[in-house]
Amino acid sequence: MKLTIPNLLTLFRIALVPILVGTFYLDFKGAHIIAALMFAVGAITDWLDGWIARRFGQMSAFGAFLDPVADKLTVTVTLFLIVQADPSPLMAIVCAVIVGREITISALREWMAEIGERKHVSVAGIGKFKTIVQMVAISFLLWREPILGIAIYEIGQWLLFAAAILTIWSAAIYMRAAWPVIRARDD
Repeated sequence: MKLTIPNLLTLFRIALVPILVGTFYLDFKGAHIIAALMFAVGAITDWLDGWIARRFGQMSAFGAFLDPVADKLTVTVTLFLIVQADPSPLMAIVCAVIVGREITISALREWMAEIGERKHVSVAGIGKFKTIVQMVAISFLLWREPILGIAIYEIGQWLLFAAAILTIWSAAIYMRAAWPVIRARDD
């Protein structure tokens, strides 16, 4: 296995997770801002590794496996941190919806690939849009502090609620695409 630049960026994102968690819990003013910046760097490298892989033909089986693992690991762990910092029932429900969708769609994709029908659940445009909204929301929720008087945390909350709605919408699209295959396998 050859380690390409996209694979190294993905491994960097995975290595960044425990550092982000440790930074989140550091007891100094601005630790949460550093954690937000780390998350944003991870989100940018997520886009960058995919772009480099496609642009320079550096796609690999290892990268195809590892990239979604890095994405789900980063988002899930960070959502846990956000709920821990804001343990409101609404925040817990919104984060549970997002994590639940990730688990469900990952399992669906794995099963569809196992039966040779992965093409029915390939990444859709709504899923990409959901990811962008989610990444911005999480960055804002980690940042917490107003910027130039703009209530970043509140904007992050609204964006995370929007991401949860997009999450449900995209899950419905994936399930609708997979449903005929699921029904056919049951018959």
